[in-house]
Amino acid sequence: MNASETSDTSDTTSTPDTPDTSGPAVTPFSALIRTASHEAHTEAESSTFMGDLLGGRLGIEAYARYTEQLWFVYEALEADAGRLAADPVAGPFVRPELLRRTALERDLAHLRGPGWRDSLTALPATLAYAERVAECARTWPGGYVAHHYTRYLGDLSGGQIIRDRAERAWGFGRKGDGVRFYVFEDIANPAAFKRGYRELLDGVRADDLEKQRIVAECKRAFALNTGVFGALGEEFPLSA
Repeated sequence: MNASETSDTSDTTSTPDTPDTSGPAVTPFSALIRTASHEAHTEAESSTFMGDLLGGRLGIEAYARYTEQLWFVYEALEADAGRLAADPVAGPFVRPELLRRTALERDLAHLRGPGWRDSLTALPATLAYAERVAECARTWPGGYVAHHYTRYLGDLSGGQIIRDRAERAWGFGRKGDGVRFYVFEDIANPAAFKRGYRELLDGVRADDLEKQRIVAECKRAFALNTGVFGALGEEFPLSA
């Protein structure tokens, strides 16, 4: 049971001397972080590049280039995952079923060929994003959680729209190479998994000040992601 199920305002056993332990409802951290970062999240989602990509106005080369940029971000996000697994703040979020780097590499081999690493290049905006993720992974577990949240929950949610568009536009087989990044084969129930993830956020080992810093880092993560979209938009301007 939760508190709302056990409380009863008609309790006649209360006396004037009984201390009032009621107070304003505490907003769960998962709701707070989602609400506080909503504007930055919306800005990232509404970028011109992503709108053109999802709208079918860009070709497979743009999709492949975007996938390349993702590799740098997830390399930074997952390189220290093993070490962070023991951290009391970040550790509960390090889940093997979320890891995406291997799937990205299979997609890149499909999109670019077996020598994909030889031509792999990061845009300056991507490097800035990846460097910030790596810095948090090395020095600030709370910041790492912020980047972890913005990436993986996004992959499980809006990322599935990208997967659907890519499958339709370029004929990738269902769960096939080219879209494996978006296929979480070890997560049978994404909705339930996301609920569990938000419960982890609600229980994160951080005081109020640290939670504010994590929220601020979430906003920064979305801004960095928007920067990558902007750079990709310059590289792939929609022809008139």
